[in-house]
Formats: sequence, structure tokens, C-alpha cells
Amino acid sequence: MLQNSNVKVLTVYFYKSPAGNEPVREWLKQRSSEEKKAIGEDIKAVEYTWPVGYPQVVKLDKDLWEVRTSLPNGISRIFFTIWEKYMVLIHSIIKKTQKTPPQDLDTAKKRRNRVLSGGIEDEK
Repeated sequence: MLQNSNVKVLTVYFYKSPAGNEPVREWLKQRSSEEKKAIGEDIKAVEYTWPVGYPQVVKLDKDLWEVRTSLPNGISRIFFTIWEKYMVLIHSIIKKTQKTPPQDLDTAKKRRNRVLSGGIEDEK
């Protein structure tokens, strides 16, 4: 079944740490306006056309994916999970090597587990 590209399938939500920080939003604020625009367009494409596959989205683990955006200094990776109709942005890096650094994958998995065990309703 074809999806209507004018209707959001998912709504983006920034993961909040127990302390109330939004690590992906804070990371995005440090990017240049050109980088933010490119990353934002790729996230928006996922919002409207989910499910999306390679090369734009790569599944890393159960309920864990990354949106990939090519940038001049590497490839942006925004890790996310799906909770109900939300695309929860949980971690972000600029990846310069082939393999995802283990500590970044561990961080993403811990945050995914927190979201999926408690949802996001108490943080809205």
C-alpha cells in the first residue's frame, strides 16, 4: 500500500533524560545551519514515509534505527526508536569510520530501553 507523502506517519519527539536534558536537540544546536537543514530534511522524510530502508535508514538492533545524512565532515547518525506513533530521537553522532562506536550504540540501546519500558507520556 502506498503512503500519502502529505500525511505524517510518525511525529518526531526528542528523548529527554531523567534530568530533563534533550541530548539530540542539544547536539543539533551545535551544527551549522546547512547541516541542520540536511539532517532535518532526512528526519522529515522518515516522518512522512515510514518505514524507510537503506541507505537513508539502517536498522541497528531490535526497535533501534539510525537516520543517515551525508555531511562534508562525515555522516550524521541520528539514532531513534519507535514508540506508538512517535519517532523518538535518542542519540546522535558524526560517524567517520565504518563501524558504529560501541559506547554510542550502548547509549542508544539504554535510551531505547528507557523509552520502550516507560513510554514518553510522562515527559510531555
